[in-house]
Amino acid sequence: MEKSNNELSGKIALVTGGTKGIGKAIADKLASNGATVVVTARKPSEEEGGHHFIAADLTDSSNITELTRKIIEKYGKLDILINNVGGTSSPAGGFQMLGDSDWNSDIELNLLASIRLDRALVPKMIENSSGVVIHISSLNGKIPLYESNFSYGVIKSALNAYSKTLANEVAKNGVRVNTVSPGMVRTTAMETFLESYAQTIGKTVAEASKQLMDSLGGVPLDRLAEPEEIANMVAFLVSDGASYITGANMLVDGGTYPAV
Repeated sequence: MEKSNNELSGKIALVTGGTKGIGKAIADKLASNGATVVVTARKPSEEEGGHHFIAADLTDSSNITELTRKIIEKYGKLDILINNVGGTSSPAGGFQMLGDSDWNSDIELNLLASIRLDRALVPKMIENSSGVVIHISSLNGKIPLYESNFSYGVIKSALNAYSKTLANEVAKNGVRVNTVSPGMVRTTAMETFLESYAQTIGKTVAEASKQLMDSLGGVPLDRLAEPEEIANMVAFLVSDGASYITGANMLVDGGTYPAV
């Protein structure tokens, strides 16, 4: 893979959910900046991009233990941890549509997977007095969308609070922790979600997309983000250029969030 610069040369990075969408864009960007990148997902993808792939289901704690063992055994350290894995298959339609299984599956994937992986790998960063952790959250964690993403938004909000709290704890150990909250991003997962949402509300995909953007208060840049635009923010946050940034939640939302 052609490298655009070497600012991350010698760094070992792990990107969860790193075989497609935002995760793949992040993995490719970090590699282009010189990092050795490990990606993990339940199964490999043809779009994986030549990174070191380790299969793991991050909702299974034993898989996290094995993933950690393989990384430390091969590389001896981890410098950058990108907790990107997430998503939801819970139905739209408000709180009455959600059962315990919906809540539990969303909590496992969008919160506990990151907590468990941090618990496994951050101690090694603390031992080395150096490391960066990024949690990929969502604008939905700051703007409640009860009709479309009730449980997902609530849990991403919890992830935001967890990330800030962890940042405060480990800052003294030389480890920085930040959150990146994308708005609507043009990925296959987003397309699948919009198709399902459109079917639920009885509208076309274009109408459903417009309704969702309107529910956010509109997108001033009037388009979805590209995965590479999220990756650019992540690449900055893991670089030395962001050495005094920790505990932050960086919105990459085209200007959507209405607060000053």
